Amino acid sequence: MIRRSTLHVMPLAALLMLGMSACQPVSAASDALPAPTVDAPKATAHGDQVAVLAGGCFWGVEAVFEHVKGVHQVIAGYSGGDADTAHYDEVSEGDTGHAESVQVHFDPAEVSYGTLLQVFFSVALDPTELNRQGPDSGTQYRSVIFYGNAEQQRIAGSYIAQLTAAKSFPAPIVTQVVPLKAFYPAEAYHQNYFRLHPNNPYIVFNDAPKVAQLKRLFPALYQPDRRVVEVQLP
Repeated sequence: MIRRSTLHVMPLAALLMLGMSACQPVSAASDALPAPTVDAPKATAHGDQVAVLAGGCFWGVEAVFEHVKGVHQVIAGYSGGDADTAHYDEVSEGDTGHAESVQVHFDPAEVSYGTLLQVFFSVALDPTELNRQGPDSGTQYRSVIFYGNAEQQRIAGSYIAQLTAAKSFPAPIVTQVVPLKAFYPAEAYHQNYFRLHPNNPYIVFNDAPKVAQLKRLFPALYQPDRRVVEVQLP
């Protein structure tokens, strides 16, 4: 596993190799995946709902959802383990049970939970990679849908079954669907990392292509200039 904090001192040749192995979903060369056949009905009033997703490094997953219309806040953090180990240095060891995750706050009158999952599987990750994404390996980089209620569980399970039946990927989907126990915000320097560090080599090679892919595959959903909501950490 390569710690992302060391990337700025790596030689150019090594960085280029990382770029060649950058995480890109299998569907990236074609079209967006089909919309879920099972989804929540569009809300008739504006509100706030939360989705918690994990798909490798949280910098890139955060960046993708920050550019989705109907999403008004995304927080990078950790899910799956205990509160006392929800710290980057410990999570990076890969034995805490945590996955690097994002908490997506969205308006169900503007974008549905199922649509968020469509974006997640089409753009944010390769769901056939087990305990890794691109250059990052370890259980902390596994793909997980942490459902907050029975409706989210039903939509997620149905969508994975739909994609499996359609043979949307050449290998089995290994994304877990598990109940959300807790979400712990990551350290302040991880928040809005894509926006604040656009020239970081890891961002350039691994995450900027995901945002570009979102714009290409989902032009009606893409928002280029999201109003940034600063994360208030305890």
